[in-house]
Amino acid sequence: MRAIWTGAIGFGLVNIPIKLYSATASSSLDLDMLDRKDQSNIKFKRVNEKTGKEVGWENIVKGYFLKDHYVILEDADFEEASPEKTKMINLHAFVQLNEIDSIYFETPYFMEPQKGGEKAYQLLTKALEKSKTAGLGSFVMRNVEHLALVKPYQGGLVLNKIRYQQEIKSMDELHLPSAIKIQKAEMDMALQLIKQHSKVFDISKYKNEYMQDLLKIIQQKDKGKRATIRKINVENTKATELLAKLKASLA
Repeated sequence: MRAIWTGAIGFGLVNIPIKLYSATASSSLDLDMLDRKDQSNIKFKRVNEKTGKEVGWENIVKGYFLKDHYVILEDADFEEASPEKTKMINLHAFVQLNEIDSIYFETPYFMEPQKGGEKAYQLLTKALEKSKTAGLGSFVMRNVEHLALVKPYQGGLVLNKIRYQQEIKSMDELHLPSAIKIQKAEMDMALQLIKQHSKVFDISKYKNEYMQDLLKIIQQKDKGKRATIRKINVENTKATELLAKLKASLA
């Protein structure tokens, strides 16, 4: 694996040199965009809006539109904005994981200690395990500041980027049901159904079956076979049918 960020974790006055690695890989199929006529690959170009000519990466800069003109930003400007956060993940609080709603969780990364930081890395790992907490901090990666949780995972540390509160949209615009009377029998059966199907969570039992089925169709088409299309009609349950459907589910 190739490190995508190099820096240190700040744990009090202890600085632990670490590297970040992506902890996930896509399970979707790698599909290319093609021209239907001759199956040529579709390419995207970076084109100057005025001249229509392609622009090389070395000539592309980032700019912020201020009033009536752009202010160009160089790499040094991004680092100058918060130099310590481009190199440090300062853990300024320790929190219980169950206090953080899952809607805030974003991308996970593996953390590996650099040479000389092994003991401090293991100390932080063990301390988080014993205290059953996660370290909350922030850092800058790819010119963007991220909130982050550092938590123990399988003998090492994982960093989870988490969203800021202002990034979560409000549910006020949704038309959610309210003041609908639920019969006691309906609630009792719903709870019974949940209890009947409650299991210990085991992620290994779940696979990306859609991608596996899609790959089978690709292999069939490659052999000149046409896939049969299964039509699914979803029958929505009406309020008057709720009790009967719950009974049937339990049976």
